[in-house]
Amino acid sequence: MVVVLLGSALALASCATRVPQVLTPQIVPKTFIPQAAESTPVWPRADWWHDFGSLELSQLIEEAQAANRDLAAAAARIMQSQAQTLIARSALFPQLSLQAQAERFNTGATASAGTTGSTATTTSTSSSDIGTSPSDSTGNAFGLGVGATYELDVWGLARANLRAAQEALKSTRFARQALALNITANVADGYFGVLAFREQIAIANEDITAINGILGLIKLRVSTGTSSHLDLAQEQAQVESEEAQLPVLEEGELEARVALAVLVGRPPEVFEVKAQNAEGIRLPAVAPGIPSALLLRRPDVAEAEANLASAHANLDAARLAFLPRFSLTGTAGFTSTTLSVLLRGPSFVWDAGANLVQTIFDGTLIGQKNLADAMQKQLVANYESAVLNAYADVESALGQVRNNAEAEIHLRREVDAAREAFGIAQLQYKEGATDLLAVLQAQQTLFAARDQLLQMQLARMQAVVHLFEALGGGWTERPKDRTQLSPVG
Repeated sequence: MVVVLLGSALALASCATRVPQVLTPQIVPKTFIPQAAESTPVWPRADWWHDFGSLELSQLIEEAQAANRDLAAAAARIMQSQAQTLIARSALFPQLSLQAQAERFNTGATASAGTTGSTATTTSTSSSDIGTSPSDSTGNAFGLGVGATYELDVWGLARANLRAAQEALKSTRFARQALALNITANVADGYFGVLAFREQIAIANEDITAINGILGLIKLRVSTGTSSHLDLAQEQAQVESEEAQLPVLEEGELEARVALAVLVGRPPEVFEVKAQNAEGIRLPAVAPGIPSALLLRRPDVAEAEANLASAHANLDAARLAFLPRFSLTGTAGFTSTTLSVLLRGPSFVWDAGANLVQTIFDGTLIGQKNLADAMQKQLVANYESAVLNAYADVESALGQVRNNAEAEIHLRREVDAAREAFGIAQLQYKEGATDLLAVLQAQQTLFAARDQLLQMQLARMQAVVHLFEALGGGWTERPKDRTQLSPVG
C-alpha cells in the first residue's frame, strides 16, 4: 500500500510542466510590409511623444503619468500583488511563536466531615489547621517557551503557489505599463482633438465672415433692384446655418478639454490648453519591426503571458494538493513554580513531533484542480488573442497612416480648387455674370472641403499615435520575465 501511495505521489509530482507554448506559426506572421524608408527608426523611443514637437503636449503627458488616478489605482494593485507574494513565500519558512506564561492557581477545598447511618464522627483539628483543608492547594506556575511548525515542501506545492503569486505580480506590473501607454496615447489624442475643435471654430468664423461679405453685396443689389429678396433670404439662411454650428463646436471643444483634464488628474474648471491650432505639430515616421520582436514590446501581450504562467502554476499547485503533506512541530522552554529558578537547567522541557496527512477523498480538491485546468485553457486563448490583436493593431495603424496621408494630399488639392472656384463665383456674381445659386454651391463645396481636410489631419495625427501605441511605445519585456519560447516564423 505504501509503495502504491508513493508511486502515485511521484507520478503526480512529475505533472509539473513548462508553461504551454502557444506561439504557433498559425498566429505568428513572417513579416510586416515596410511602410517607411529604411532610415526611419524601427521602434519608437520611450518618450516618443517628444517627436511631435509640442512642449505643451509633452508637459501634459508627463503630468498624466504622475497624477492620473487610474494609474494610481494600478500602482495600488501592484502593492496588493506584492503582499500576496509575501504571503505565498512565507509558506517556505517555519512558523515561529514565543509564549510567556504566569499563573496563580488554587485547587479548592473539600469537606472533612460526614455521617454514616445514625453514627456521627467528629474530627478535631489543631489551631494551626483552622481554615485550611488537607486537600486545599495554592501555588504559582511560570513558563517561557518557543514553538515552531514547518510543513515540508516535498513535492513543491508551496513553490508552485509562490510561482503563481510571482507571475500574478508581473501581470499587475505589465497591466500598469499597458495602462500608462494607453493613457499617454489618449492624452495625445485628446490634445489633438481640442486643437481640431478650435480650428473648426476658427474656420466656421471665417465662413461666417465670407457669407456676411456676400450678404452685404446682396443687400446692396436688392436695394437697387438688381437682386430679389429670394437671394437675400437664401444667404441669410446660410448665415444662420453656420452660426448654429458654432455652439455645437464650442461644446465639443469643452467636452474634449474636460476629458483631457481628467486624464492629467486636474479639475476641469482650472484646466486650460494654450495652443489654438496644430500648426506647430510635426508628424514623426515609424517603421515596424519583425513580428517576433513585436511580442516582446507590447506590455498587454506580456500581461497575458504572465497571466497564463500564473494559471499554469495554480494548476500545478492544484495537482500537488493531492499528495501527502508532511509537517514538523516542536516546542522548547522552561517551566517552574518559582520565577527565580525558571531559566535554570532543571526547568527546561521540550517536545518534537512529525505529522503525515494523505487525503483519501476530497471533492473540493477535485473541483479546484478542474477549475485551475479550465482557467489555464481560458488564458491560453486570451494569450493567443492578445498576440493576434497586437499584429492586427500594427497592420491597422500602418494602413491608417499610409491611407490618411494619401487622402490628405487629395483633400488639400480639393480645398485649393474649391477656394479658387468660390473666388471666381463671387467675382462673376458681382459682375452679374452668374446667379447666387452658383455662389452658394461653390461656397458649400469650399466649406465642406475645409472641414474634411481638418478631420483628415486629425485622423492622421491620431493614426501616428495609434502606431506608436501598437508598437509598444518604446517598452521592452525583460528576458527574465518571458515564459514563451521564440515563435516559429
